Amino acid sequence: MTGSSERPLLFLDVDGPLIPFGSSAGHSEVATASSTTVDQGNPLLARLDPGIGARLIALGCRLVWATTWMEEANEAVAPRIGLPRLPVLEWPDTDAGGAPRGLHWKTRPMVEWAAGRPFVWVDDEISAIDRLWVHAGHPGPSLLHRIEPTKGLGGTDFGVLAAWLDAVVPR
Repeated sequence: MTGSSERPLLFLDVDGPLIPFGSSAGHSEVATASSTTVDQGNPLLARLDPGIGARLIALGCRLVWATTWMEEANEAVAPRIGLPRLPVLEWPDTDAGGAPRGLHWKTRPMVEWAAGRPFVWVDDEISAIDRLWVHAGHPGPSLLHRIEPTKGLGGTDFGVLAAWLDAVVPR
């Protein structure tokens, strides 16, 4: 379905998929890039699985950060999980308007970036509205894979991603 040089895109969120929410104390914590600087001592970064980068690379996709961490994902997250610098999906300053109620603010920019190419979106905030909107407005294959934010991206998720990729772009 795609040319041999065209790898599917994989849009990757950080909070939830790579840094699971919650703590052993039972209260929810959220790591965001809203901190004043990239805090190498951020205790939530300890939740990153150092082997997950190799598993993501093995999927054979073109990885793209789709996170509020923006460029800080390359500075604080990528080195800890074995990823190179990745492109960062830039977010519009404001919503373009006319979006259906409940459509995630990431959905439109991802579909625009994909420009018809096959893509996977890995996030913990994907809704049925996002799925419907992408299905109706994106001409290429897509997989919107919601991650359980308290568990993060795991083996079952990698199985789903690999199976979809094999069906779309047989190796």
